[in-house]
Amino acid sequence: MLRVSGLRLSLEDELERLPHLAAKRLGIRLAQIREWHVSKQSVDARKNKVSFVYSVDVIVKDEAYILSKQNDPGISLIAPFHYEFTATGTEKLHDRPVIVGAGPAGLFAGLLLAQMGYRPLLVERGDDVEMRSRKVLKFWSAGELDTESNIQFGEGGAGTFSDGKLTTLINDVRCRKVLEELVEAGAPPEILYSHRPHVGTDILRKVVKNLRLRIRELGGEILFGSCVTGIKIENGQLAGVTINGKDSLPCQAVVLATGHSARDTYNLLYNSNVNLIAKPFSVGVRIEHLQKMIDQAQYKEFAGHPKLEAADYKLVYHAPTGRSAYTFCMCPGGVVVAAATENGGVVTNGMSEHARDGINANSALLVGVTPEDFPDSHPLAGVEFQRTWERKAFLLGHKDHQAPAQLVGDFLAHKPSSGFQTIRPTYARGVVLSDLSECLPSYVRETLSEAIIDFDRKLTGFACGDAVLTGVETRSSAPVRIVRQDNFESSLAGMYPAGEGAGYAGGIVSAAVDGIKTAEALARRFKPFQG
Repeated sequence: MLRVSGLRLSLEDELERLPHLAAKRLGIRLAQIREWHVSKQSVDARKNKVSFVYSVDVIVKDEAYILSKQNDPGISLIAPFHYEFTATGTEKLHDRPVIVGAGPAGLFAGLLLAQMGYRPLLVERGDDVEMRSRKVLKFWSAGELDTESNIQFGEGGAGTFSDGKLTTLINDVRCRKVLEELVEAGAPPEILYSHRPHVGTDILRKVVKNLRLRIRELGGEILFGSCVTGIKIENGQLAGVTINGKDSLPCQAVVLATGHSARDTYNLLYNSNVNLIAKPFSVGVRIEHLQKMIDQAQYKEFAGHPKLEAADYKLVYHAPTGRSAYTFCMCPGGVVVAAATENGGVVTNGMSEHARDGINANSALLVGVTPEDFPDSHPLAGVEFQRTWERKAFLLGHKDHQAPAQLVGDFLAHKPSSGFQTIRPTYARGVVLSDLSECLPSYVRETLSEAIIDFDRKLTGFACGDAVLTGVETRSSAPVRIVRQDNFESSLAGMYPAGEGAGYAGGIVSAAVDGIKTAEALARRFKPFQG
């Protein structure tokens, strides 16, 4: 088929105008286009004018001849996407391959292995998404935290309670497979072409359930409430795992996809002499503005147009000290959520439903930290660094999982806040007005102050005094990397680390892709399990 890029529609144009524009660019009659579909859509809001920009794939007769007549870099010949399953290995599996964790990496590793006939067994410490959702809501309303099933742990992983963003910086053909599988499981079809695709937490929970059902249909199995608490090693090779401190599960191949908050699993790996290293991550706060202010800053007089989604932003600041601050996981029309996994600590995150129709916009506002900032050189020093600031935030929040908060104006003036103005915080457990300098490293606080002023130059109103900062956000990515070799195995033969928790991904799509790549590596070694 032919791809025609750079086709523009105004806010008043209908989508059906696209094949007309494509035919004109190709120099052919409209009737010569047999089929067409959108391959990419983005919004251009520059120069006080808003338009949609499209790439359109068309099927025409004699496409090679039509292409030969073009002198347009925006027209190219492409092949339809088709995922090629890897060739399988020759080594026999005596037991089903085990996948630890049912987040994006684990689910997609499980799906791929199930599609290839391996009959994988997924073990997940948390609950299925239905029960998990009930426990999360109970924590938010009553403060009753289930340390095994919460925002971080359970079916779907941490991304299930997020905006469901599907943007990624990786350039891998497997991204398309991930998106197609998500659509097959009930995600909106527009994620296949949107420049900034998202699902929303409400739809994502249904998608996650459908992925589980698909894995089971293909011969896989998923066990919930099953935490790996031990590792059996024989002759330097993985021989099995222990579940919930009592049940022995023999296996010679494990995909370890635990997510970035499984601190007890990191300890288990360290005590089992698996090679781990500390890695950089980021810490900071959540910032909330009125969504209509963000819309006006981005869309100007077009703000509120029914064809325009709630506006978002992505901002970066490089400080003279060499540190950087940036916005992350921006949630248009969303809420700030309680995301702790341990009693005695406060952790924040952001979440939006698909409609993104909430009053506030929120985003993480983070500063990068490195192992040089950690208390010592231990591989798990980053975990303790996180805990330090989470516990300080817990104390400021009256030890009830309320979160400390401060107005931007007061944060910049170095004084505690005494009351809210036009922007009301959305953190469901409630907030305690505080001085956030008491739960942030001084260099993080200083860099954030500089960044807020800088971001206001790029996005008018970002530094408005009544914007709300809520702390702390410490789980932006894993503080640990589980070192793996070119064949995707860790230093322990038979263990294949994958996804965010292993330190090799960041976000739903990149974690899912890493899960697929890890499953491929396992498949290249072993034959499908026969049972």
